[in-house]
Amino acid sequence: MTSLAANQPEDPPQPLTTPPALTELTEPQRQSAMDRLMILRPHLDDAVPIVRLAETAGIPERTLRRWLSAYRRDGLTGLARQPRADKGRRRIPDELVLLIEGLALRRPRPSIATVHRHSAEVAAQRGWPIPSYATVYDITHRLDPALSVLAHEGTARYRELFDLIHRRQAERPNQIWQADHTQLDLWVITPSGKPGRPWLTVIEDDYSRAVAGYAVNLSAPSALTTALAFRQAIWRKAEPDWHVCGIPEAFHVDHGSDFTSVHLEQVMADLRTRPFFSLPGQPRGRGKVERLFRTVNQQCLAHLPGYAPRGTPDRAGRAQLSLAELEEAIGRFVREVYNLTPHSETGAPPQQRWESGSFLPRLPGSLEQLDLLLLTVAKPRTIHPDGIHFQSLRYLDPLLAAYVGERVIIRYDPRDMAEVRVFHREQFLCQAICPELASRTISLKDITAARNARRRDLRSQLRERASVVDRLIDVHRPSPSDLPLPEAPAADPAPPVPARPRLKRYREE
Repeated sequence: MTSLAANQPEDPPQPLTTPPALTELTEPQRQSAMDRLMILRPHLDDAVPIVRLAETAGIPERTLRRWLSAYRRDGLTGLARQPRADKGRRRIPDELVLLIEGLALRRPRPSIATVHRHSAEVAAQRGWPIPSYATVYDITHRLDPALSVLAHEGTARYRELFDLIHRRQAERPNQIWQADHTQLDLWVITPSGKPGRPWLTVIEDDYSRAVAGYAVNLSAPSALTTALAFRQAIWRKAEPDWHVCGIPEAFHVDHGSDFTSVHLEQVMADLRTRPFFSLPGQPRGRGKVERLFRTVNQQCLAHLPGYAPRGTPDRAGRAQLSLAELEEAIGRFVREVYNLTPHSETGAPPQQRWESGSFLPRLPGSLEQLDLLLLTVAKPRTIHPDGIHFQSLRYLDPLLAAYVGERVIIRYDPRDMAEVRVFHREQFLCQAICPELASRTISLKDITAARNARRRDLRSQLRERASVVDRLIDVHRPSPSDLPLPEAPAADPAPPVPARPRLKRYREE
């Protein structure tokens, strides 16, 4: 039996065109349109009747005619599957959805079963449809992740994960330096013989990622440790294979008290360096230094005795290195490995990238001038005949012989107590050494020579002043002829004869 549709004349084939609106379709819609076009292609290209095409494709004839009409009217866009008008809408009241979301956002974070139980009780009381467990699960897992983090983990965690930040990027070497501290995952032997975890302070050049300076200390970060690392970073290195030095144009640090001290701000002003501080409680934008700490931890400390990463059992008993040995190991890693290995972001070794700028770093006039700015350990002392007394040690230098009894200011490097720098009236005087610690010693001959020279100098000054006094007194002293004749003294009366004491003497009896 032949249907009525079979007797209807077939529509002539239409040319295939792609309207501009096709670019506005999503990928699933575009794919569905192409699938439907492939089904209609035998009819469009070869004039296969719709009835036969419906039998072959297993699709109702009315559906094929609807697709064909949409294609002729709107082109390929008309064949795209349209989304449902009620997509994303649930069959439960919106107020119940908000209740489920509010329960899921409570602190502490409740379980899905708890949220489902409470929401079902409220729905039964209000006469709403009882939500299924799957519905509650779907609603809670569709919550905005930022909203969940803010509700359950607080503002600080939200800032860390979702706040938009500005990342500074230097355009040349020594334009921006970054500094930060971290407590190392390694135990060392302290001078008292007990194990301790040291702190590492690192200063990094933002442009090249090269390490400009570092300091290792057992005490917590302070303005002193920052100044010592800054001093090493600025001055020329004693190691010939470590070239990074100079005064930076800007210094990017966090808002800790060790970086915001009045002294360090004055140092920045004297060095003509602009400081940039992170917002209090928001140490953002210093991920480059944090990445450097992770590199030191993984590639340097992991191979040293006493290494104890976080989450592992206490390994304080495995400490073998002293603080000086750890500092030497980190310095060797910085010079021989880190500064010479291509960086994952810049693609070049840090030291090579720093040197590629073809510039002359800006340096202070002398190391003494830099120390006067940076070394915050300044102690007033009095020069004694046997030298300067400090920390139960004596510091000597031949120049001190001329300043015995004078008040001076000493500045010292806590990492090297073998010598101190002596300043007298804000002027550098000398470097006094401790014979017990320094490799260079002051002999008794040197002390005797300095002592005799000082004594001769003082005697010369005495003779000079005595000659001036005698000369001035002789000028103003009158001559003998100008003096008045002395008068004859009056005769003094004879003194009375004291009476003989009436004392008994036993020998006269």
